[in-house]
Amino acid sequence: MTFHPRGRTISSIWFDKDSWLDFNMFQSGHRRYGQQPEDSLIPPNTEEDNWRYAERSLKTQPLKPVLDGEPSYEDIPQGLHDTTQPRWKARDVRRYAYWSVFAGSCGHTYGNNSTMQMYHLGYMPAFGADRPWYETIHDPGCLEMQYIKDLMYAFPYFDRIPDQSVIVGRNGTQYYRVIATRSNDYILVYNYTNTPMEIDMTKISGDKKNAWWFNPRNGALAYIGEFNNGKHVFVHDGGSFPGNDHVLIITDARTSYIQQDQEYINK
Repeated sequence: MTFHPRGRTISSIWFDKDSWLDFNMFQSGHRRYGQQPEDSLIPPNTEEDNWRYAERSLKTQPLKPVLDGEPSYEDIPQGLHDTTQPRWKARDVRRYAYWSVFAGSCGHTYGNNSTMQMYHLGYMPAFGADRPWYETIHDPGCLEMQYIKDLMYAFPYFDRIPDQSVIVGRNGTQYYRVIATRSNDYILVYNYTNTPMEIDMTKISGDKKNAWWFNPRNGALAYIGEFNNGKHVFVHDGGSFPGNDHVLIITDARTSYIQQDQEYINK
């Protein structure tokens, strides 16, 4: 049991100490950077930073699991109510999922404008929905949610913690924020813009490390190579821009979570 709060708030504000609350929920909402309401409880230009709520919840006592119950929905207008605004795309819902889960959320909620209201032609739509739900259940962002589940289940789930200290130096802001999670023998780092990032591989066990790129659009793996223990700069080919997102996987070379010749995360 949990409580679904309004946009850009989290249930721990009111109910964290209540025994009936099994896990915390936050609604990171549908606004983009700069679309701040007058009664906002968050700093300006952080509207899309859903990772902040996970981090906040994990500092709250008593400690409870946390989940983003309503991030930006695929194909819904940015800001929600003005249908002339741009719409959230697959790359955006991917970013919300990986940012939240890697920051410590216990799972993730996906939404789609037409699907959540079961819209079909002939009915009055909300929020500018213009395609029937039986088409939007096949939208790219919806289909891509399976890959984050496959990735998380490829490794020991309950050993994992969020740990931004694996990122060497100053982290980026907004779309250039890099989010890391790890266990004792593996590291996962989500990079939405493909910005060069220096990773401290000494945070996990092993004198030798193996590394892969994981494609969140199709679940594909690409082996990078073996590395000596230490710090190393990683950047994927293809340039740096929002939506050219990848997950860096680093493991103790003695583990067998992933094989070097493995092509997809889901065997």
